[in-house]
Amino acid sequence: MVNQSFPLGFLLLGFSEHPGLERILFVVVLTSYLLTLVGNTLIILLSVLDHRLHSPMYFFLSNLSFLDLFFTTSFVPQMLVNLWGPKKTISFLGCFIQLFIFLSLGTTECILLTVMAFDRYVAVCQPLHYATIIHPRLCRQLAAVAWIMGLAQSVVQTPPTLHLPFCPHRQIDDFLCEVPSLIRLSCGDTTYNEIQLAVSSVIFVVVPLSLILVSYSAIAQAVLRINSAHAWKRALGTCSSHLMVVTIFYSSVIAVYLQPKNPYAQKRGKFFGLFYAVGTPSLNPLIYTLRNKEVKRAFRRLLRKEGDSRES
Repeated sequence: MVNQSFPLGFLLLGFSEHPGLERILFVVVLTSYLLTLVGNTLIILLSVLDHRLHSPMYFFLSNLSFLDLFFTTSFVPQMLVNLWGPKKTISFLGCFIQLFIFLSLGTTECILLTVMAFDRYVAVCQPLHYATIIHPRLCRQLAAVAWIMGLAQSVVQTPPTLHLPFCPHRQIDDFLCEVPSLIRLSCGDTTYNEIQLAVSSVIFVVVPLSLILVSYSAIAQAVLRINSAHAWKRALGTCSSHLMVVTIFYSSVIAVYLQPKNPYAQKRGKFFGLFYAVGTPSLNPLIYTLRNKEVKRAFRRLLRKEGDSRES
């Protein structure tokens, strides 16, 4: 057990047991990262530049896009270096920053998706009072709560995790510094850290997911009472993109954080973790742009405006 090894950093094993797979994963991760950068930047620009998208739904969506940009940029460059070459190391400071950002933004996304579910609930179940309930000030307050809770969670959990007595080999069986993999690296008693991880998983994963399910249960009941086929289709269109994002996100989160303790589950969890960290941020903008007519119209208007400005 050596806490003195901190300044020397850690060795990220990643997928080094499959050398032939690393080059393939390099291409997959790089492609996903580029899609994340382009897609989420486009959503932020459209939400800012197009006045028709100045609504609570797109305010929260732009927050989600900014989060995904920051989230992936905090670890993907390091991951690409590790996948491409023989160097698999990360400094202690780099591990600290990576873990702090990963915890903070992962928690923020859980809360933000819950806030977006509440927004959809009010839009479908209380349409006449939507503007009164979901006003700009409340939107800013809810977004601030999501970011602050994410920051608080990271402040609470990061220091105890990195103060564990790690084994001398310092080999992290993962592609980034994450709480479960750092707990597995410890050669000392991890009871407190495991309890902390379990409690935080309940508070920031299970509870938000339960609130989302309650919101969509109420939405489903409201939709079933609609007699108009047009209104029914519009209500489903309003919620379908968010529901798909929630399903993909929470499926991968549950697979990573609530998996059983056995070697097979840990190896499988590494691939789920890769999808959670790299796949979901790239899929979010695709889901919201390909399935959302308002975003597609805003993109066409932006292209027309750009074309007109070049002609003049």
